[in-house]
Amino acid sequence: MRTAVVIGASGQIGRPVVEALARDGWSVTAASRGGGRDDAWGEAVRSVRLDRADDRALAAVVGDGCDLVVDMVAYDAGHARQLTGLADRIGSAVVISSVSVYEDGAGRGFDTQGEPDGFPVYPVPVSETQPTVAPGDASYSTRKAALERELLQPSGGSGGRLPVTVLRAGAVHGPYSPLPRELYFVKRNLDGRRDRVLAHGGGSRFHPAAARNIAELVRLAAARPGSRVLNACDAEAPTVAGIGAAVDAVMGVETRTAYLDGPPAGSVGRTPWSVPRPVVFDMSAAERELGYRPVVSYAESLPETVEWLTGELRGRDWRTAFPLLAQVYPDLFDYAAEDAWRTA
Repeated sequence: MRTAVVIGASGQIGRPVVEALARDGWSVTAASRGGGRDDAWGEAVRSVRLDRADDRALAAVVGDGCDLVVDMVAYDAGHARQLTGLADRIGSAVVISSVSVYEDGAGRGFDTQGEPDGFPVYPVPVSETQPTVAPGDASYSTRKAALERELLQPSGGSGGRLPVTVLRAGAVHGPYSPLPRELYFVKRNLDGRRDRVLAHGGGSRFHPAAARNIAELVRLAAARPGSRVLNACDAEAPTVAGIGAAVDAVMGVETRTAYLDGPPAGSVGRTPWSVPRPVVFDMSAAERELGYRPVVSYAESLPETVEWLTGELRGRDWRTAFPLLAQVYPDLFDYAAEDAWRTA
């Protein structure tokens, strides 16, 4: 039986990855800091505790060898070297990166969005040949770029000994997210807010990626080992207005939307998808190389996300339930500012 080790198994992407591999006949060891399990895995999945930073612990989990390592929580060149250092014991690897590594050719990328004229002008859609930021330690994006370079460089690093598929994930959505963008609409509906404001005419597009679709890409890449970089997103990139309408449909509510022609007015009109230019990624390489077809559409994925978010919010302040989201978007639910804007 083919053997797989999944690092970061209890997270948002890790859970469906373990489920997909186990369903496909892999003997899976699910490794995470807490050693947690998911009800969908079944008894055949072995769960273990793992401190990702501990080289010896990682080597012990890999043991005498495995056919596949899937790494959800590799963030920099050091993590890449941990994997390549075990290349003689690993058949192949699939590592999750991020679309945030892309720049637009003029030095603009995710890290420059807050600067004047700093938002990137990407082609639509962005293919894997698009330039990427310089690798380094300065930011999440540069660390991910360093991770990719270390894993894929032809000399040094893996030296071609470890086939690695790097998946550049888009705006990941689904249950167990530490940064659930859909909360923007779900909480408003739960709070009885039937009026909303969207910047950029509601037309912002920031390509989503269902965790289950990423798991399907992992499953396909595991069956076809190789060294490659692929975008990991859904088939469609809906507008923010379309996302709001889809959430409303799941929750059975009717809302009214006002639109700003331009950027947000302070917090008014700002959402986790509010971008002035489209950020859309080309999935044709994954279709061509792996035969990828999404297992779920954005709308089809929403019911379980809405149910999970509703449960997480029950009896809790949203900032307590989702501290990372509150840190990134502290004024996500500034209802007073929205009411003042409407009456101004």
